[in-house]
Amino acid sequence: MAKPHEKLAVSLAVLKELQKGGRRIFKSDELTRVHRERLLQNGFLRDVMKGWLMSTSPQAQQQDTTPWYASFWEFCSLYCNDRFGKDWFVSPEHSLLLHAEAPTIPPQVVVNTPKGTNNKIDLLFGTSLYDLKVKEMPAELTEKNGQRVFTVEAALTRVPQAFFQRAPIEMQIAMASVRDVSTVLVLLLDGGHSAVAGRLAGAFRRVGRDSFADEIVAAFKAAGYDVRESDPFAGQIGVTTIAAGVPPLVARLRAIWQSQREAIIEIFPKAPGLPSDKDAYMKFVEDIYESDAYHSLSIEGYSVTPELIDRVREGSWNPEIDEEDRKNRDALAARGYYLAFQKVKDSVAAIINGKPAGALTGTLTGSGTGSCSRRQ
Repeated sequence: MAKPHEKLAVSLAVLKELQKGGRRIFKSDELTRVHRERLLQNGFLRDVMKGWLMSTSPQAQQQDTTPWYASFWEFCSLYCNDRFGKDWFVSPEHSLLLHAEAPTIPPQVVVNTPKGTNNKIDLLFGTSLYDLKVKEMPAELTEKNGQRVFTVEAALTRVPQAFFQRAPIEMQIAMASVRDVSTVLVLLLDGGHSAVAGRLAGAFRRVGRDSFADEIVAAFKAAGYDVRESDPFAGQIGVTTIAAGVPPLVARLRAIWQSQREAIIEIFPKAPGLPSDKDAYMKFVEDIYESDAYHSLSIEGYSVTPELIDRVREGSWNPEIDEEDRKNRDALAARGYYLAFQKVKDSVAAIINGKPAGALTGTLTGSGTGSCSRRQ
């Protein structure tokens, strides 16, 4: 008869197959009841809602939100595709946030679909989906990170003015991605949205795209509309010109830095200099490894590795008794993270001992040291 650790190894092998391609969310019926219950009991899976599971780490606590937040949008797309097929889409506001590479997890995502029942679906940590029944599907849809969203142009014409105030950075980034204003004009003129046209003209002018603003105003006047240009960013001090064609993620980071730079400088502490007790500081660096590794790997998604399966099968994996297993079990999910941490630690030690920091940092640029380099 197979021993408990051998049975768990079999279940982990099944989970590893499901995790191919980086998946974190699964339907319950993708596993047999025996595998499902065994993996839930040992902390490798967690229930999201009836019929749906999330891959997690045995180290994760019930109150840890990171695994869920890292998996939320994947769940949203898989659940909606399973239930509604292709007949669903998120709001213009969430569409623009996703286009602007700002996948913030909201308390509730409203999913618009002709198949909706106007029902709230409660999820983990106070999040939820609401399936709002709509009459028909709009034509101006695309896909972004697995979500069915409005195109940037369509979303710009549909969001209310208040959204420019709530999410000014994301609106700037979305507007910077528009390469041809005629794609916006077609949607504005189709229905005579003169008020929206005036708002977008003012917004484009505010971010330094005067030619777009002029073209919108001229087109509406030529069509016989009394368009009145207004600035929906009025009162916002962090609105700056964003170069067209810059990747949204890069534009977002630059805009956030520009908007927060002065405030940060005012409160940023003076550089402490090199530590006087080198040994104590290096012990501090070593001590934060476990916490740093856990949070980084939770964001990336815990993945079962062949090494972990082999150790479980051999009966040598026991984090409840073995201190090394307890310390390194997240490193088993991403051995490369551990090696990167050691590399950064060696560089910190070299800098403390007098090596030029600029030269060392330059040699590590692009080496993929991840969050451990940011933490140091």
